[in-house]
Amino acid sequence: MMIDLSDYESGAKYDGDYDADLKALQDRMAELQSLHILHGARTLIIVEGWDAAGKGGAIKRLTATLDPRYYQVFPISAPTREEKDKHFLWRFWNKLPGKCEINIWDRSHYGRVLVERVEGFCSEAEWRRGYDEINEFESRQGEIGTKIIKLFLHVTQETQDKVLTERLEDPAKRWKVTAEDFRNRDKRAEYLDAMKDMFKRTDTHWAPWTVIDGNNQKASRIAVLAHVVKELENSVPQDFPEADDAILKLAKDALGYKADS
Repeated sequence: MMIDLSDYESGAKYDGDYDADLKALQDRMAELQSLHILHGARTLIIVEGWDAAGKGGAIKRLTATLDPRYYQVFPISAPTREEKDKHFLWRFWNKLPGKCEINIWDRSHYGRVLVERVEGFCSEAEWRRGYDEINEFESRQGEIGTKIIKLFLHVTQETQDKVLTERLEDPAKRWKVTAEDFRNRDKRAEYLDAMKDMFKRTDTHWAPWTVIDGNNQKASRIAVLAHVVKELENSVPQDFPEADDAILKLAKDALGYKADS
């Protein structure tokens, strides 16, 4: 089904107890991470979206209860000079999750068909070729058992402008606003065209896109966590292994512990 970003612009308020529901989802994320570790799963979460769409806030809440030894967040910025000399996917290989790991990319290799396309940082031939290269790259990860969850946070121009203004008025957040935000803002129509092509060409059955309406912050954060929880529940075995007999014996000898029969 074709993804139309205009379907994700209602900005409806969250209809529920936000604090309680957020805590429940975060607690479930912690439990799912335990299962993820125990079963040696691999998960890559890709978070894309407009500037000021709430990607960082969603990631912060997604990881709030996770064991930091088994997840990493990679903020993807402009490639370095060395990275520019290599194939555009080269810099992403060492950011892929290993066994037991959940890795989160704040922006991603989709820069090739978004910002690099719109801003002219690569040739037309390069970004057109990028769709197949991205699909192949993601397909290979799936073949070794990596679960890929792709999220796109969408906001209207009105919402984006409101957030940028609020950040400028807050000394603690003013640093987040850059000239790039305004450069990208001026080319919104071109970015919408690029996003339409991106969804059409890379919304695959092995790595589908999920669009999140980011126009209400609380509803957006709940939607992100709820989707990730659902995907992990579907991809990670939900059974905890039995206690190790050797460990139980040590516990009995040291603690007098007796396992329930």
